[in-house]
Order: sequence, then structure tokens, then C-alpha cells
Amino acid sequence: MRRMDSDPDTPAQDILGVMVRGYRIAISGHRGLPGRTADLIDKAVRAALAGHAQDVTGVSCLADGADQIFARAVTDLGGKLEVIIPATGYRAGLPEEAHTEYDRLLTLATAVRRLPFAEPAPGSHMAAGKLMIDVADELYAVWDGLPARGYGGTADVVAYAREHGTPVCVIWPDGAQRD
Repeated sequence: MRRMDSDPDTPAQDILGVMVRGYRIAISGHRGLPGRTADLIDKAVRAALAGHAQDVTGVSCLADGADQIFARAVTDLGGKLEVIIPATGYRAGLPEEAHTEYDRLLTLATAVRRLPFAEPAPGSHMAAGKLMIDVADELYAVWDGLPARGYGGTADVVAYAREHGTPVCVIWPDGAQRD
């Protein structure tokens, strides 16, 4: 964790300008997950988070799929949620069916950081992924292990995390499939 002091019981100010404590986990993962896969991912994410209990702060962009599954699990388990919005038009670029949950989770966030991009694009997605890694202790990657379908995808965020020494927990349960 990027702390300003060494006392684990004293909050430190992170780059989002929020007083934080506990362990910070970023999420990057596939979107458009079929129902059965979403259920498998939800169970696996909750199992992974169980050891962190209420001391966890999840960092997410709240995209449909893995991001929203993770954010929902973090908040359900009593953790905090910080959101990074890659671009002004980000929400509009999400599938219509993801808007309600995006809005709900956004209201639960303890901090929101909006990046200075007008429209969502590969560069804004990668900038958000890099910022998440830069403020997190670990990355949960809901990832099938395949190359990114476009710049800024999960594989690129995993590569950035590994290059910067951030531990990566790959979550892809048996039976999971990607559209």
C-alpha cells in the first residue's frame, strides 16, 4: 500500500484524496459475461474477498461484468468502494442493462475520480487501469488468460500490474466462458 507512515492503524491519504485504511484491491476483468459464468465469478470473487472482510477497499471502473460483480461483492461484505471513471461519456458507453447497477454502486462509493477524457476509448481505459494499479495493493483479474481484444483490456492491465510488482490474483473458475 502507498502509505505516508508506517503505523497500520493510522489512516494515510491516498492519491484520490481520501483517508484510507486496510487493503486495497483493484479489479480488471471481462465484460459481457454469460449468466452461468457471472454466477461462477461472483462466488469466486466472494471467496477471494472473504479473507479481507471489512478492511478491504475495492477500486473499480464499474463496467458491466467483472467490475460490477466485484464492486457488489465488496460492498455486500462491508468493504469500501472507490470508483475511477475513465471518461465523461463512460456510462453512456456501457450496455443499457448495466446502467441501473452502475448508478447504484456509484452512490455507494466513498471516493470517485473522474479522468479528463471526454469519450471512452482504449487510451482512457488503460489510463484508468494504470491508476487503479498505482493505488492498489493487489489486482483481481477476472481473466481467461487470452490477449486483450483491444488496448486497455484485462491482459494489458495484468501486464502493467506485473511490470510494477503488484500481485495479481487471476480468477477464472472451471466452467467459466467468455462471449
